[in-house]
Amino acid sequence: MKQRVIFSGKLLPYALLAPQLLVTAVFFFYPAAQALYQSAFVADPFGLKSLFVGLENFRFLFSDPYYLESFRTTLVFSALVTFFSMGFALWLAVLADRLIHGDSAYRSLLIWPYAIAPAVAGVVWMFMFRPGVGVVSWYFEQAGYRWNYVLNAGEAMALVVAASAWKQVSYNFLFFLAGLQAIPKSLIEAAAIDGARFWRRFFTIVFPLLSPTTFFLLVVNVIYAFFDTFGVIHTITSGGPQQATTTLVYKVYADGFVGQDIGSSAAQSVVLLLLVGVLTIVQFRYIEKKVHY
Repeated sequence: MKQRVIFSGKLLPYALLAPQLLVTAVFFFYPAAQALYQSAFVADPFGLKSLFVGLENFRFLFSDPYYLESFRTTLVFSALVTFFSMGFALWLAVLADRLIHGDSAYRSLLIWPYAIAPAVAGVVWMFMFRPGVGVVSWYFEQAGYRWNYVLNAGEAMALVVAASAWKQVSYNFLFFLAGLQAIPKSLIEAAAIDGARFWRRFFTIVFPLLSPTTFFLLVVNVIYAFFDTFGVIHTITSGGPQQATTTLVYKVYADGFVGQDIGSSAAQSVVLLLLVGVLTIVQFRYIEKKVHY
């Protein structure tokens, strides 16, 4: 018989929900409403008064080639970060799951990067690859390749993708490893007895059973690539060279806090919120159909 939770008073459920609802209202709904409100205004250079312009900020955004280019940059950057962070984490999780001796130390070492703040991770990678200073760039020069991500857009994108993916590998590794350990070993052993080799067992048994974990990490990594990589980009490239690594969230910062164009920055925030919402809906609407629970 299914038991139901019954509260003795009518106010108790609302009292228990009140702290979370208050946090959500203060840190989500209020900023979102403020962004939507400010997106309809243009402030003067001194911030003393604002002029109502309606949807003019949005019209300007979608006619601005720099903003449209940041769309393409964000999509490419997010796809690369998600692919490499999840792919490398899955590979490490498979190796860790097959270890017999020293597995606890191996897992502990792989978890450490997740404890590093994005800005700190960006500084570490910047010092390793900085032209004339970094040890990796020095090895590149010894090999005959002149590395300079400050001037080369492709190298700058590769560096911020590598740093961002490295930061997220540990998080993905934990979930993939937990998912692998939850798969019944009897299924894998039965397939091995039937003559299925490792890769065939992996793609026909292991990976389909990991689909709930993979889907969850896909949603989390897309959101991470859109928002939480700001610190990495800011410390390594500051959106350069020539805005080659300027993602949507970094352009919101550059236009709002550096350029002091509050109206345009607020409009970009609204567009970014809608874009992430649409991507999440698409993921749950279409990709989740291939998930086997």
